[in-house]
Amino acid sequence: MRKQFVHTVTSILESDNKSALLLGDIGVFGFRDYLLKYPKRVFNIGILEQASIGVAAGFALNGYTPIVHTIAPFLVERAYEQLKIDFGYQDLNGNFVTVGASYDYAPLGCTHHCPGDVNLMSNIPNCNVVVPGRDSEFDILFREKYMIGVNYYRLSEKSHKEDIKVSFGKNSIIKKGKLATIIAVGPTLSDVLEATNNLDVTVIYCTTIQPFDYKSIEQYLDNLKIITVEPYFKGLLASKIINESKGKARQILPLGIPHEFVRKYGQASEHDKQYGLDASGLHESIINYLTL
Repeated sequence: MRKQFVHTVTSILESDNKSALLLGDIGVFGFRDYLLKYPKRVFNIGILEQASIGVAAGFALNGYTPIVHTIAPFLVERAYEQLKIDFGYQDLNGNFVTVGASYDYAPLGCTHHCPGDVNLMSNIPNCNVVVPGRDSEFDILFREKYMIGVNYYRLSEKSHKEDIKVSFGKNSIIKKGKLATIIAVGPTLSDVLEATNNLDVTVIYCTTIQPFDYKSIEQYLDNLKIITVEPYFKGLLASKIINESKGKARQILPLGIPHEFVRKYGQASEHDKQYGLDASGLHESIINYLTL
């Protein structure tokens, strides 16, 4: 996805002279030529994340569409007040694209983990939150929306293998079944499909967390169990579904990263296994839930 980010944004920089890119010491090599080509629109601000958001807001106030890029915990957690006030409260247009996801930088420990980013950005009322599952999806979803609104795009080192036609704000029905409805978010899709290969369940694919496409699941709420599989702190979609359904959704199992610090060192795949987010762990959780 990071390579696609470079390809997508360089194309936009070439075609849209009102686009601006601000880097936080991440992805600088990929944009090395554009730092020289567009010195008034492409900058490496460095490790000054709060200031970067302020500079981006200045670009937005002057008619530009800023794109800010760095590691998730540094942008979302360190500069959250600036995101909330400078962009959310002022209704400015801006794009915030992060890497690192929950624990893609697993060996670097808590300073580089950010499983709470999606939850935090969803708390900014007018912020669109997008979790693409593969490189081509990022390209489509970014081009659809980058000129309008406050947009958060979460890139991951992990990608699914499916070819899904995605669109901003719309879920996709992957398969239909009778026993449960499973909502797979972004990169989790391949593991969910493997985990449910021989199960009579509906699988819905979600890339836009906010605004959430509630209508796509509404018909599956009657007398049916719902499972959400999220690659960040679990429970966000369950909360949205419960609120939207006004009590109609009664049986929801949220699967995702628990609300705790990751204290073990290893690779991201090992943490997925630890939290039951690999195909085997998901299969076990789904079977246990179906047999309740």
